[in-house]
Parts: sequence; C-alpha cells; structure tokens
Amino acid sequence: MAAASGLILICRRGGAADFSFRQYHNQPTESPLHKRLTEMWAAVNKETGGRVQTIVIPENNHQKDGDPNPLDMLIHGEIEFYTLAGNGLAPLLPAADVQATPYAFHNSAQALRAMDGDLGNYLREELKPKGIYAVPFGCFDNGIHQITGATRPIRTAADLQGLKIRVPGTPLYQEFFKTFGAVPSGMNINMLHDALKMGRVEAQEDPLDVAELFKLYEVQKYMSITNHSWSGYNLLANLKMWQALPVDVRGVIERNTRKFTRLQRADGARLNGVLRTELTQRGMVFNDADASSLRAPLGEFYARWKKSIGSQATSLLEANVGRLGA
Repeated sequence: MAAASGLILICRRGGAADFSFRQYHNQPTESPLHKRLTEMWAAVNKETGGRVQTIVIPENNHQKDGDPNPLDMLIHGEIEFYTLAGNGLAPLLPAADVQATPYAFHNSAQALRAMDGDLGNYLREELKPKGIYAVPFGCFDNGIHQITGATRPIRTAADLQGLKIRVPGTPLYQEFFKTFGAVPSGMNINMLHDALKMGRVEAQEDPLDVAELFKLYEVQKYMSITNHSWSGYNLLANLKMWQALPVDVRGVIERNTRKFTRLQRADGARLNGVLRTELTQRGMVFNDADASSLRAPLGEFYARWKKSIGSQATSLLEANVGRLGA
C-alpha cells in the first residue's frame, strides 16, 4: 500500500488490476470515513485477489467552488465511487432531501434504520434512472447537526435573527434558517474554516465531529446543541460501471460496504460522544438550545418541504419518525 498527499492506492501484486476505481469523499484523512473507506477497499482488493484496486481521495481532491462537481464526475464516469449526503443529492433527486428533514430524526440510530430499510431502498431505486447505483447498507453516518458561532450562542430561535451562517445543501434546506431570519449561504466544506476566519460567515451547522476534524474550534467560540437535522454519507457508484462488473466482484464490494459502514457508524458515535468534553477543553462554550422555539414556526415550511420531496418520501419518512409538525 502506498500513500501520498492523502491518496491511498491499493495495488495488485504481480501486475495490473482488472478494475481500477477512484473513490471521492469530502472528509479529511483523520476522519472515521476516510479510515473505514481505506480499510474497506483494502479488504475488497484482498478478497478479489488484487483484481480491484482503488484510490481513496479525501476532501474531494481539494476542489473549490466552481471546479467540476464530483457528482457530475460520477454520473459521467470520470470517477467510479463517491460518498455524498442526501441534501447534496437533492438537486438531482429532490426526494433525497428527505435525509436532511429538520427535526425529523431524533438520533443517528433512527435515521440509519430508515436508510437501511424502506426509505433508503426507495431512494436507491429512484437514483438508478439518474445513472447512479447507491450501494445497499452503504450509508455512513455523519451525525446530528448543531450550530457553532463566533459571536453568540443560539439559545432560542430569536438568536438566529440576522445570523450569517454557512448551510450546506439545497435552497429549500436553507429556507429552514430563513424561517428564523438567519442569512444562510452555501460553500464547499473545505472553504469553511477560511470563511469563518475572515468573517464572511459567522456561524455554521454540522455535527460535532466537523468542528473537531476541520479545526473550527480555532474560529468558533460557541457550540449550541440544537439537534435540528441529520446527515449521512451515501456510498454511490456509476451505474453503468456497476452493471458491467462481474457478479462476484459486486458481491465482495457490497459485503464489505455493509461491514465497514457499521464500523464507521460506531466510530462516529464514539467520537461525537466524547467531543463535548474535548471541544470544551479546546475553549468552546456549549449550551443546550430551546428546541421547542425552533420547531414552533415550521408548519408552512413543512408544507413546502413535503411538496418538494414528494408524497412517497414523505410517507416513508413519517412511517419511521411520526407525522411532521405533530
């Protein structure tokens, strides 16, 4: 195994591999996602006798805004595998935004059960006509989202008024924050630290591990526990490439996907479980927000959200979490 600049190349001894893949993801090399993807593809390489070699490329090869979109690269066969959150998929498949539904999932375990079950299966089938194969049981965990800020904590919905906040995902997801008078903007995560440092935005929303892995504690003082949404990393493949693979190779990839997804989920749970203490030691000030003030005005927002993700995704979501707005 050779490594350079965060790129992991898994090679076949004694000659070229039959199948050479590129795996993009948006996390740094220190992340549980990068670690488990690297181990997963090493296991695939070993179990196929070196027939499959894969380059695991962290932080989407450090692409900036305006560079080729990895999702487009996947669809056009320029890369073979990619992990992406549901709200990143939503411009292609609006129903995928269901994964980011505000105040739907109470915790990661509940969300992942839905992604491993009927809701995830529905999204997988809907992605096939788009040229994408979502690997079964291939939803890695990102976690429950919280809000960090440089200027003030978020104690109630009123504290979001006028807040300049980086919000990943679709304009509709960003409308959740506009409901409270915040000023959301989107940018690639590898631009986030600099944007916070320069004051282009003053806050961001992501799970605790993002604050640790991207060193946001250097530029953010407050961590407000809002538990307002969930996200995961869906393992996606170019559909034509996938269909052309021998059945045995597909089986090896799917089996190892399931194994290493479970390991990454456990890693993420452990990491997010200790980070409140560790980030406090790094100087961040934690508070528990009044979630009821954030839930209260969402009736009209949920009506627009349900229309966007569609009746089937809404029905499957509510079967897992209960009626939205109840």
